[in-house]
Amino acid sequence: MDIYDKINELYDKRRKVELGGGDERIEKQHARGKLTARERIDLLIDEGSFVEINPFIEHRAHNLGLNGDAPGEGVVTGYAKIDGRPVYLFAQDFTVFGGALGEMHGKKIANVMDLAAKNGVPFIGLNDSGGARIQEGVVSLDGYGHVFYRNSIYSGVIPQISVIMGPCAGGAVYSPAITDFVIMVEKTSQMFITGPKVIETVTGEKISAENLGGANIHNRLSGNAHFSAIDEEEALKMVRKLLSYLPANHREKPPVYEIESGDDYRDRLPDIVPFDPTRPYDVKKVIEEIVDPGSFLEVHASFAKNVVVGFARLKGQTVGIVANQPKVLAGGLDIDASDKAARFIRFCDSFNIPLITFEDVTGFFPGVKQEHGGIIRHGAKILYAYSEATVPKMTVILRKAYGGAYVAMNSKSIGADLVFSWPNAEIAVMGPEGAANIIFAKDIQESDNPEKTRAEKIAEYREKFANPYIAAAYGMVDDVIDPRETRIKLLQGLEMLQNKREERPSKKHGNIPL
Repeated sequence: MDIYDKINELYDKRRKVELGGGDERIEKQHARGKLTARERIDLLIDEGSFVEINPFIEHRAHNLGLNGDAPGEGVVTGYAKIDGRPVYLFAQDFTVFGGALGEMHGKKIANVMDLAAKNGVPFIGLNDSGGARIQEGVVSLDGYGHVFYRNSIYSGVIPQISVIMGPCAGGAVYSPAITDFVIMVEKTSQMFITGPKVIETVTGEKISAENLGGANIHNRLSGNAHFSAIDEEEALKMVRKLLSYLPANHREKPPVYEIESGDDYRDRLPDIVPFDPTRPYDVKKVIEEIVDPGSFLEVHASFAKNVVVGFARLKGQTVGIVANQPKVLAGGLDIDASDKAARFIRFCDSFNIPLITFEDVTGFFPGVKQEHGGIIRHGAKILYAYSEATVPKMTVILRKAYGGAYVAMNSKSIGADLVFSWPNAEIAVMGPEGAANIIFAKDIQESDNPEKTRAEKIAEYREKFANPYIAAAYGMVDDVIDPRETRIKLLQGLEMLQNKREERPSKKHGNIPL
């Protein structure tokens, strides 16, 4: 035997690892409408850029039917490039032990996560796993713990993206839950703590895996997922698009893209927002009119629709958008919307992404269910998130800014750098109708024509108190602007704030009201 025999032996071993569970299991994976781990990696990354790490790691358990081979230990790990930028990743291989996580499987993932953090590079997880490898006992749970720990300590250090491409059950769900963004594939991916059979045994409830934890459920109801894709190819394209808005790590700024220069004056804006403060409209039309064409990427689009969040670009520069949505619950802030906005704000602050807030808010949503559900605690998250954020922060008051919600939506008092208002805006403790009914209750009651008096008092209150010039007089609004110049003002603000540095009191960390 010579060196060439050893080289041939190496390639034989590598081919075996690359084949995973073998042709029969690969065919079954395809029959389910799913790609293999390596096919997914090839679709995600720049062609030919993948470098595999630890392909020959093997499990150390030989009990309860684990005597057979587990090529690659059920997970492919390594590094690659996406649009020329480096990433680290793992892809679980469902053809090997159903992608179940054991001791060495967890070690492979933990190892590549450490490399991603050391090098300041985004980390991507392609999840397709039956859960913990029961045959390995408690060491499989220990493997999960090592992954969870790294998800947590590297949070805010490098962007972490999870793609759910099959089952993700039990303890496995907590790794994606800690990461920054979760993308699910419709019909072929599920997440749940306990599966349908266990639920039926314990509670008697019958439910399918899809209705319990499918992409629609987690994107629309639970908020556990941020994006939904019709198939695996679309999901992987979403990862590529999302990364284009993000820096590699917390020490860098997001990439800036060249765009063609054009007129920044937007003469359609006054027609999008109705002058009547009670009429609904779609704030996404306002956003799309102001940002670079086609650049708005909505996050959590199907969850808590009364608030809109997402990434966009202004002259090629990434910004984070938070906006009230007047066509849903009048743009009021409820429990889910508060959680959604606060989480997004904190992500943007972690990764040096300037925040732009478009405000049209009636208040925090009233009701017994909201109060008992903890709207005080949840609403406080928005206040906390905006207050602790040190990135450039700008607010545009489009129409209404009432009560505590006015303060919460990035007001000057909680740290906004620049606050602009359109001239039709109403900034007040409460709406003119409600305020007039309280302040002038006696006048209205004693009037010969109560309805006429009420209308007059509402108009009087609106004229004297619910206008942007009162707030501007006290410095709470930096400028009242022509709506058509909104993009221009925001671009000027971004340029002025590009070197912003703001320190916070020295501490270990704050205690956000979770």
